[in-house]
Amino acid sequence: MRKARIVLVIAVLVLALTGIGQAQWANPGLLVTAEQVEQNIAKPDWVVVDCRKLEDYAKGHIPGAISFGKNCKEALRDATSRVFTSASKYDSLVGKAGIGNNTHVVFYGELKSKTLDDASVAFWIFEYLGHTDKAHVLNGGLEAWKKSDRKLATEPTIKPAATFKANIVKGRIATTEEVLKIAKGETKSVQLIDSRNKKEYAGEDIRSTRGGRIPNCTLNVPHEDTYDQEKDPATGKDKSTGVLSYERVAKAYSTLDKNKRTIAYCQTGSRSTLTYMEMRMLGFKDPSNYDESWIIYSINEKFPVEEEQRIDLSRIKTLEDDVKKLKEQLKKEDEK
Repeated sequence: MRKARIVLVIAVLVLALTGIGQAQWANPGLLVTAEQVEQNIAKPDWVVVDCRKLEDYAKGHIPGAISFGKNCKEALRDATSRVFTSASKYDSLVGKAGIGNNTHVVFYGELKSKTLDDASVAFWIFEYLGHTDKAHVLNGGLEAWKKSDRKLATEPTIKPAATFKANIVKGRIATTEEVLKIAKGETKSVQLIDSRNKKEYAGEDIRSTRGGRIPNCTLNVPHEDTYDQEKDPATGKDKSTGVLSYERVAKAYSTLDKNKRTIAYCQTGSRSTLTYMEMRMLGFKDPSNYDESWIIYSINEKFPVEEEQRIDLSRIKTLEDDVKKLKEQLKKEDEK
């Protein structure tokens, strides 16, 4: 009996130890590797989208990848950086690009050109359009492709047109009305995540008429901090690698309840799409992105704000006067 107990204890310890580090994404297929892209890109039901500017795409892209003609943030949203109100506009745009309802789509950006957010914006929009489990993002972006010693192409790829019909999933976009109820304390069962940097969250970095944050935020998790980090030899500070790992992302949101509705927001609803994507990969039941975000919320003076700070307009006027005087001085010196 004693030996049996010892064997049982050892077995339990072995199982516990072998389980360490093996935790995985609830939806691992949403994030793909360079190898997976290479294995699938030639298949007729797979399309890879380069989310960078057209000029960057022309200089070198993953062979077989297409471009929307603009970076994904601009191509898939209107001039105010909001999603198009007309689903038929997406039907036309996406179908012409060669993406059908049964097509797997992989989006990638680039750390160097700061277009990783473009890939997560595209991912969220396609999920909003009902393209569930068929939208993917290349982990690490174009850098991951290059680091694996895979070649780039300069020849553009154009896919034959396909039929796409959006099936809007309304819950994946949070409205200002919904967020305002959270801010006023009228809705208490929803988790609100601020994806901006810490100075924006504290009201010190003002990017609108008002600085601060939406009241009743559950967490502030700067989106850049969720990427794996490495030391910048020039500054000695940590910097993003553009790679997502389960351990780091899961730790960032470990205090949240995956069964509750969870809304992410930032300045324009772009950075928060990465938070949305991470929620999906972690298995959150009802994640959403606040598309209008701080840039719309903050301009309404009736909406409550925490850590409110305002731009000193008098300082801007003084700065404009100083610049004007400097220009006049330079002009006089040129005339001498």
